[in-house]
Formats: sequence, C-alpha cells, structure tokens
Amino acid sequence: MRVPVTDCRGVPLMPCTPPKARILMKEGKAVPKRNKLGLFYIQLTYSQEPDNQPLVVGIDPGSSFEGFSVVGSKDTVLNLMVEAPTHVKDAVEVRRNMRSARRHRLWRRPCRSNNRLKGKKRIPPSTRSRWEAKARIVTQLQKILPLTHVVVEDVQAETKPGKRNGRTKTGRVKKITRKWNASFSPVQVGKEHLYNLLRGMGLILSLVQGYETKALRDKYGLKKVSTKAKKVFSSHAVDAWVMAANVSGAVAPTCQRLWYVVGATLHRRQLHVLQPGKGGVRKPYGGTRSLELKRGTLVKHPKYGLCAVGGFDRKTKHVSLHHYRSNKRLTQQGKLQDLKTLAWVSFRSYLV
Repeated sequence: MRVPVTDCRGVPLMPCTPPKARILMKEGKAVPKRNKLGLFYIQLTYSQEPDNQPLVVGIDPGSSFEGFSVVGSKDTVLNLMVEAPTHVKDAVEVRRNMRSARRHRLWRRPCRSNNRLKGKKRIPPSTRSRWEAKARIVTQLQKILPLTHVVVEDVQAETKPGKRNGRTKTGRVKKITRKWNASFSPVQVGKEHLYNLLRGMGLILSLVQGYETKALRDKYGLKKVSTKAKKVFSSHAVDAWVMAANVSGAVAPTCQRLWYVVGATLHRRQLHVLQPGKGGVRKPYGGTRSLELKRGTLVKHPKYGLCAVGGFDRKTKHVSLHHYRSNKRLTQQGKLQDLKTLAWVSFRSYLV
C-alpha cells in the first residue's frame, strides 16, 4: 500500500512507499497529516511540479457495505471498505414526528410543508445521502491522489413502460398508467445523481455491469467471499480492484491491506428531547459542537490515546471521549487542556 503525497500548496502528487515517507518526515521535508476520511498522508514542505501517472478508482456499491480501490498501472495504492449510511430514514421519521407533536401543543404554528418544496425536483433524503456519500469519498480521495478515471458497477433497475387496463367499480374499462414509470426505483434515481456528480469532478466515468465484474474476477484469478460483512479485501474491495485494474492495466493486486471506513453520525440540534424529564421539562438535545471543538474531532489524550470527541457537560465544561475504532465511550471527564487536536474527520477509518 502506498502513502498519498501532496506538495506545500496541497496539489496531489504520485503516492510513495511507506519507507520513503518515513525518510521524508525524518529529514523534515514532509509533515504527517490526515484528511476528512481519516486517511494518513504526508505534505511536502516545498512545492514541486507534478509528474503524475493515471490513477483509477473503482467503486462497488452495496446496500450495507461498499468497496473502493485506487489502482495505478502497476501498483495498488489504496483499498477501502466503507459502511453505507443507513440512519437517515429513521432520523427523518423522528424529525417528522417531533415537528407534528410541536404543532399540536400550545404554541401551534401553521404547517408549511405543503408548499416548501412545491415545483422543485428532489431526491428522497435516504437515497440522496446513500449515493452522495460515495461522491464525498471520491472528493476526499481526489484531494490527496491524482485521480483521472472512475469505474462504477452499474446497478440495474429498469423501467416497465406502457399502460394497463383496469376496471372501475361500475365495470367500466379504464386505462391506468403504471406508477413506476414516474418514480420506479430509488436505486435508478440515486445512481444517475451519482454519475452526474462524478462527471462534474472532471473524472472520466466508465460503467461495468455485474456479469462483467464476475468475468473480470475470473480473468485475474480472484475470488469473492460470501460473507459481506467480513473485513477482508475479498469481500467488496476485490470487485472495485478488478474494475479499476481493467482500465489502468494492472496485472495483480500488489497489496490487499484494507482501510475500514465508518461515517461519523452527528446528532443535529433538536429544539427538545423526545421525552420530557421530571416536572415536564424538556431539555435541549444534540448539536455539532462540544465547547470549542466540533464533535467527531480526532484528538490525542495522555491516558486514552487516540480518540474522538463526543458530547459535553454544560456545567462542568467536560467533554466525553470515544474510542476511535469502536466508538465506545471511554470517559465523560475529558478536559480541553489535556487534549491535542489532530484533525476533524467526517469518517472514522483504520487499517484492518
């Protein structure tokens, strides 16, 4: 696996080997950094004219897990296994119920949801979040790697055109248009939205069908495991690799190490909690900031090591710290003066 490199201006250069990165940092020619994906990379302390080779990123979409792989003409640069966001649908449902409950209390206000999005083309929130998450990952990769091509496994969701005949209660024959002609599949709507975003990044987009991916695995002599949740290269990243290698010209994966990536879930500020406390008092809940830090910030604690910032106590001015990999809470007594801020990450990632 290679280490991404940028110059002092932030221009992505060709990635280097880990020994080369250690030498550059030891000589003071580079500094270690992390991007919003939580991926480690180095930034040179001087400017350099890029002499880059084509790098291809392959994307294997999935319902729960997704695979990403960046491949050059010879070497494998990066392999990712990403958890797909699945919390948006429930969060929208909770928000809808709380908004409806507020309207029926004493401070009732008129409902404006009927005209808020009238006449506007919109994508359902859960569909939009799922497909835009792929584009955000490619955007962060593009900032530290000189990507030129992107290959996506095309998910098929065909329409069923035409009309069918139905009968009313009186027995009269009536032509009824199929409903799925207008909004037939969130998958189809979401993938077209993703393709437009990828083209807008200046990348050359290629699509591969599912049966073609299977043929490519057989061509390279690679197999895919049946357990989709297994954190190995052969679960999802293998499909992304064969699609990218077919474009870049790589012969075999030079590295099968895997970065496991989990999106950070921020609890947006709510006007009230769902259930009132003693005396009927509803406390404020949520938010994206904990004192002076944004929630999810990657910090280093002298006792707990690498951890992420969670919530905070308004009275004691303490923050809660969570384990970086498992997100398990370590303490609620963290002090700001004891924390060394490393970076704010919107994804938690670690090497498997």
